[in-house]
Amino acid sequence: MIDQKLRTMDWNVTTMDQNLRAIDWNVTKTGQNLRTIDWEVVTMGKGLSSSFQALIADYDWITVAWRIYCALYVIQYFYYPILAILGVPANLLTIGILCRRKCGLSKCVTRYLVAMAVADLLVIILDLILRHIPIVYRAQFLFLLSVPICNIHAVLLYAATDCSVWFTVTFTFDRFVAICCQKLKSKYCTEKTAVVVLGTVTVLSCLKNIFWFFMLMTRYQLFNQSTFCYVTMAGLTKWFWGAIEFLNHSLTVLVPFVVILLLNAMTVRHILVSNRGRRRLRVQSNGENHRDPEMESRRKSIILLLVISANFILLWTMLMVYWLWNRMFWLGYRSVPGVVREAGFMLQLLGCCTNTAIYAVTQTQFREQVKNVLKYPFIRIVKLIQ
Repeated sequence: MIDQKLRTMDWNVTTMDQNLRAIDWNVTKTGQNLRTIDWEVVTMGKGLSSSFQALIADYDWITVAWRIYCALYVIQYFYYPILAILGVPANLLTIGILCRRKCGLSKCVTRYLVAMAVADLLVIILDLILRHIPIVYRAQFLFLLSVPICNIHAVLLYAATDCSVWFTVTFTFDRFVAICCQKLKSKYCTEKTAVVVLGTVTVLSCLKNIFWFFMLMTRYQLFNQSTFCYVTMAGLTKWFWGAIEFLNHSLTVLVPFVVILLLNAMTVRHILVSNRGRRRLRVQSNGENHRDPEMESRRKSIILLLVISANFILLWTMLMVYWLWNRMFWLGYRSVPGVVREAGFMLQLLGCCTNTAIYAVTQTQFREQVKNVLKYPFIRIVKLIQ
């Protein structure tokens, strides 16, 4: 009996020892998890040195995806300020040159291009300078946490983004009408119509994004999520807000993609068919293939249209992939890596700074005007010296 009791006590001691070892293992594992969490909090708090440390540190628990994320942050640390320094003057230069109307473009086209440049400039100011740069340089912008205007900022930012996207769509539609619908061209492709269309898009974009004022709090969170403000409880729990957010992203990304692709496909098809027929008629009437001014004009117009459209599609694709993938997460699929979101933001903001280069490459007279503007200060200095 005593022997059985001793054996029972020995078994209990062994079991307790195993439990203690299990507890010790759990404590060790918890410590590792805490170290991982601490590391991620430090890195998410973001600093150039901590990101460099994450890249070179030899820790097994730092994943490849996290190292790539830190590498992107290091790039953003220099990329965003350079983009702002180049983007603001480039868009101001574009607006100034186009407003002078010495680029050989019609008044209608000039209106659309000026509107696109203004919208891109607003996105650079509201999104790049007032959102992404404070997130990257968080330590220098902590005072924003006490500025209660985040939801107002969000309304203005998303309205400007919508205008930038839909101005591209309306320009694409205008060129489609001008090239493919000759009967409608004289009525639709006018400066007055362009002003009405652009004004309507601006008003609708502002109205569409008012809901962000109620869905988001007034406080900045200064982290690079889909929204940069804290979300209200209604925004987190009610299906109504989720449906509105889904509709908002669809109208900002998905629908413009489809519309631009369809319009460009129909425009290119029409040009190829009409050019083939026109070339055949000229050869039959003249006996040889002379240079056709009308075809040259169409070629320049379609080059400008396709380059602007391709620039939009290529630079917005990554963000669209992130948004669609993020939607699939709520249906039970794997979550989207943060790297995709960061790369998407970087490419989308780059798209607001490239139109000046596009016009300079595709439009000879615009290129000449840029040269004249850049030469002007030096000419004035030389005249003063003389």
